[in-house]
Order: sequence, then structure tokens, then C-alpha cells
Amino acid sequence: MAADMGTDDYPHEIDEQLTGFDSSASSVKTMLEKLMSMPRNDLTQNLDPLDQAKLDLMSAYTLNSLFWMYLVTQGLNPREHGIKQELERIRTHMNRVKEITDKKKAARLDKGAAARFVRNALYEPDEKDPKKKAASKKAANTSDTVPSKRQKQS
Repeated sequence: MAADMGTDDYPHEIDEQLTGFDSSASSVKTMLEKLMSMPRNDLTQNLDPLDQAKLDLMSAYTLNSLFWMYLVTQGLNPREHGIKQELERIRTHMNRVKEITDKKKAARLDKGAAARFVRNALYEPDEKDPKKKAASKKAANTSDTVPSKRQKQS
């Protein structure tokens, strides 16, 4: 595009921007040609419903964005055109798809693992002295064999 025009037709300050725009427009053209050359059934055949929705939203957003650019090149204000509402509607659906994708990626709570973490995190005194261990076991055993006060009274 810009290479076809003579350098006298536009200011030299925008030469770099025009070159970048030309390369971007060329890459969009090749991508659209690749997308349009295949039947839709071939594109969506191996995709799950979420990926199909992403493909449809990407296609709609791309075409509407191109129409936005077309309006700008024709000297029309796209903000006053219905294309603005359409792009906002597509963005809303894209955000919904993103939320669904994020929910799938979110960490799930493993209740068994959480219970083990809590159980192991609770403080249990560790008696490292064997004499203390033996004393505590002996105290536990004697409390089971000692008759209670009610038994003495009978």
C-alpha cells in the first residue's frame, strides 16, 4: 500500500506508521484468506463447544473491527454508528467466555488433603524423654484401674 505511493503524496513523518499499517493489513489479509478458504465444519470439527464459541467470537470481533476501520477511512464517526454497540456486545460475550475458562483453571479444594493439613497442623506435644513417656502411659493405665468414688461408696 504505502510502498506503491510516491513519497511526495504524504508527509514523511508518518512513513513509519504507514509501513507498519501496511504490514499489519497484509498479515490480516493472509489470516482471513486462510480462515475463509476452509469450510466452517472443517474448522469446528475437532473443537469443543467452548473453543467453538471462542472462534465465533474472534471472527465476529475481527469483522466488526474491520468494518470500524472502514467507517473511519470513509470519514464517518464509528462511535455514532451501530457498530459500537455490536462491538460492546461481542466484548461482553468474550468476557463471559473468559470467566468460564478461568473457572475451569481455578484450583479445586481437595477436602481430604485439607483435613490432613488441619490435622497435622494442630499442636500435639512431642514427648522426647522416654521417662516422661513411660510416666504418662503409667498414669493413663492407673486411672483406668483405680475405682471411682461411687464404687467405694457402694
